[in-house]
Amino acid sequence: MTSQSRTKPPVWFWIVGVVALLWNLIGVAAYLADALMSVDQLNQFTQEQRLLYESRPIWVTAAYAFAVWAGTLGCIALLFRKKWAYTAFLVSLIGVLVQNIYQFFLSDTLQVMGEGALTLALMVIIISIALLFFAKFSSTKAWIS
Repeated sequence: MTSQSRTKPPVWFWIVGVVALLWNLIGVAAYLADALMSVDQLNQFTQEQRLLYESRPIWVTAAYAFAVWAGTLGCIALLFRKKWAYTAFLVSLIGVLVQNIYQFFLSDTLQVMGEGALTLALMVIIISIALLFFAKFSSTKAWIS
């Protein structure tokens, strides 16, 4: 039987893990609000926003789902000090990148939604990359195994 030794992580590891989980739960809430949007809510959109929403391919929605759910699982794994947090964050990052390839290059998202959409998308990409590196770093420090 093999056993891997784990080192006790510093307090800031737990702070990062909890903040990351809260961030990802906000993403889950945004995804659920998007996926469960009612007709009344859609009617509050401008015509351009509604067309953008209704023309989005299913693979973009799937990428969004993978991004938020895998990111949330990655945070939970991190807090339980499981090495598979890295894999979950990798799946999440792939979902984020696929979704944003569509938004940046294959749709009118930036024209319809404005610069705020770009700012949020870039922030999500940066945080996704940071969480992936944090999981790798935590693994090398033996905080997760």
